Amino acid sequence: MDKAKLIQLLKARFGFDKFRAGQIETLQAVLAGQDTLAILPTGGGKSLLYQFPAYLLPGTILIISPLISLMQDQADRITRQGDFRAVVLNSAVNNQDQAAILATLSRYRFIFTSPETLGRGPVLGALRQLSISLFVIDEAHCVSEWGPNFRPEYLLLKEAIQALQPRSALLLTATATNRVTNDILKKVGLEEGQVTIIRQSVNRANLFLAVQELENPMAKQTYLQAKLPKLGGPGVIYFSSRKQADAMAEWLRAVTDLRVAAYHAGLEAVERFRIQNQFMQNELDVICATSAFGMGIDKNDLRYVIHYHMPASLAAYAQEIGRAGRDGQPALALLLYAPGDETIPELLTQVELPSQIQMQEVLTGKKSPAILGEKGPVINFYLHHGYQPSELPALFNHQADRARKRISQMLTYVKTQTCRRKLLLAAFDEGEHDQTPCCDFHQPDWQPSDFGLGKRKQSVEKPAQLNWQEQLNRLFNSHN
Repeated sequence: MDKAKLIQLLKARFGFDKFRAGQIETLQAVLAGQDTLAILPTGGGKSLLYQFPAYLLPGTILIISPLISLMQDQADRITRQGDFRAVVLNSAVNNQDQAAILATLSRYRFIFTSPETLGRGPVLGALRQLSISLFVIDEAHCVSEWGPNFRPEYLLLKEAIQALQPRSALLLTATATNRVTNDILKKVGLEEGQVTIIRQSVNRANLFLAVQELENPMAKQTYLQAKLPKLGGPGVIYFSSRKQADAMAEWLRAVTDLRVAAYHAGLEAVERFRIQNQFMQNELDVICATSAFGMGIDKNDLRYVIHYHMPASLAAYAQEIGRAGRDGQPALALLLYAPGDETIPELLTQVELPSQIQMQEVLTGKKSPAILGEKGPVINFYLHHGYQPSELPALFNHQADRARKRISQMLTYVKTQTCRRKLLLAAFDEGEHDQTPCCDFHQPDWQPSDFGLGKRKQSVEKPAQLNWQEQLNRLFNSHN
């Protein structure tokens, strides 16, 4: 289909006058039946890329998504549009409801699920009875970053694609270096030369990049207390743990007049929904969050993203700072660093494997996987997917080496005495830039007011708008 007809359909069904960068090329590839990897910036409209084809292709669209909240949000949006039915299959769906959904699966045009749920026999068996027009992997970088040592079920997506034989596969992510791109394609069983790759620059010209080195965590707190009121809002501060996000939110509420809440996967679903809704309505100034916050959060006016702790990779950092300034207006990406911060992600690379005897006993069914320790589920996965106990030390050592290299690259960004943007773009094999202002290397005495920051966005009264309790009731009732 030519561009003019695609734009006409875009206006008629989605209300937009034009496509964002990379969207039309991705859609043309998908509609032509080509396996496609689209690397588009955060806020680049990736969900449209699997919703749009439903108006032009027959069959079911299957979306593999990493977060329960993200799946539910996208399914609800599709349902509210009214043209198609969407359903979610994940661990939050009890066995009775899952059986009912599987029995009527052909009624749904969009099916959202997780790698873990997809790997279950009954789910994959039911899906094999359908004609899958599009197999979508949302947040596809998880295949490379999570699959090996966090959620190994991502490594089973290759088998799922082979079993379901979709018309085409669509992989979506905001960041992927050339190495990660190749790794993703290899792990899902797609040949690089046979995949259409649509890549937009990772560069966000409106983001000012800065690092503040401080003596210790207490100095970080003091710095935040002084700096946050000058930044205005809304903004997000990322932490490495739920406990620290909770503690800092409580402290900031006590020492500033900012409206602050913590957000992480440890909160009840209703509480997460409430906090997210308040933030979207500008009833909160700051969210203290773990990496669980951000995927699928469609808020265009974030004025800053602060990292209280150093991320484990430049790819993760680029992904998270890309959530600021999606409206194109100036925004700040600030990383706070204290000596030794790199030890936090380094600790996560260390895996103490159980003995060869213990692993063999689990493999042969003599002992429960519970004896395998903290990493038991991951180790058990490999033991039951073709790996012998003697092979696991080398496998985990290789993964740890790769993780340490990513941490080292992130630390280089923190410590660099040159242009931060140039270093960040080089990591993604991109060239020069001409942004002004750019980063604290060029502008070491930067102030929030230099970028128009400092105004707090107040919530606006909207009489016709439902409060969060009413929205939640409506959301639940719509599924009864």
